[in-house]
Amino acid sequence: MKPTGKEVDPKDRAFGQHVQQLRKERGLTQQQLAARMQKTSSWMSQVERGVQPVERIDVLQELADALGVSVQQLRPGAPLPSTAEAPAPAMVKSNDLDDARRLISGHPAVGTLLGAFRPTPTKSLTELATDVDDMWTLTHEGRFADVSARLTGLLPELEQTVRIAEPSDRNAAYLLLARTYQALAAAFVRQDEADAAWVAADRAIWAAEKSNDPLNVCAGVFRMTQAFVRLKRLDQAEHAAQTSVEALTTLDQTGELSVEGMSVLGSLHLALALTYARGHRRTEAREEIAKARALAERLGEDRNDFNLEFGITNVAIQSVSTAVDLGDAGEALDLGREIDASSLSAERQGRLLMDLGRAHAQRRQTGEALNCLLRAEDLVPETVRTHVAARKAIRELVLIEGASAPPELTALAERADALE
Repeated sequence: MKPTGKEVDPKDRAFGQHVQQLRKERGLTQQQLAARMQKTSSWMSQVERGVQPVERIDVLQELADALGVSVQQLRPGAPLPSTAEAPAPAMVKSNDLDDARRLISGHPAVGTLLGAFRPTPTKSLTELATDVDDMWTLTHEGRFADVSARLTGLLPELEQTVRIAEPSDRNAAYLLLARTYQALAAAFVRQDEADAAWVAADRAIWAAEKSNDPLNVCAGVFRMTQAFVRLKRLDQAEHAAQTSVEALTTLDQTGELSVEGMSVLGSLHLALALTYARGHRRTEAREEIAKARALAERLGEDRNDFNLEFGITNVAIQSVSTAVDLGDAGEALDLGREIDASSLSAERQGRLLMDLGRAHAQRRQTGEALNCLLRAEDLVPETVRTHVAARKAIRELVLIEGASAPPELTALAERADALE
């Protein structure tokens, strides 16, 4: 059963029903209304179901404008916007993780540190561990609006817990905090919020060190490397990954590296392959893929240590991605035909389909590319609509087809905002 998140406040449910009524009166679909606000359909669905509260006056104003009503009509009793307030910059786009981004801005528990208050945890470590596992499930499924909604309660609870936990519980509490920030970093990367992913990854590394779990430190480094790649800081990505790779390789050569450590090492080799491919360093990228494949073959199975999903199948998926980044579309398609990713998460399956779509786009095979991208969208819609490379491929397909572009392609380009 999928996690449902926190209980819906009746006021939020009523507001959502009001939004739905206004939308239908105007003949708009959720997708069309979301597009007017530069949000995703899943965010709008969350609002209408009351799962995603809308409290900020600027977001209320955007929603009211999109519906063609006043803020007072949308939410009676809402404060009138001040004429002195500057409008939000037009170029700043919202996404499903805006609330999560705002949540990690500033210090997470300064009141506790200053002694202003000493909160009492409302959940046990066992209950918090279940919540963290649910967070990862949502992240792997690409359900970022749900991630953000779940995080608004979970992260403050964990940040307080680590600071007031009994010494015997402290390591476990810090490890839960590290895993939460890792999930958040992964989600931010997939929604192209790389600067926020950097912050989340850095906090994950700090919390993992406080938990005395060095392999989780390295897992955090993997998340940071992904953020650096998205930021196009390939030198930083290489440095971050190589530092951990060298230390883990030393342990492997002495026979001290655990199976879980091999998963982390293999994942870092894949991160380096991505880094080198983006830098058009063909030889180094293929060498890193070969090193990852050797580790996966030693493991002999697909694993999910530290939510890295490392194994033979994931290495094959990364081989496809690397080939596409290097411009080897034919090789990518040959490799992709041999992969059965059904045992992996929706995110990994969607990533394979996106890369195959990109490969077909490189060969100007519009029909095949569109088929792959639409199948990926069915699995992980938010990821397809925010993934930089996927949006670029969609835009290129539209340009190639011109006026004869299939309506399904045009609709996909509009959903992904790929026509700019």
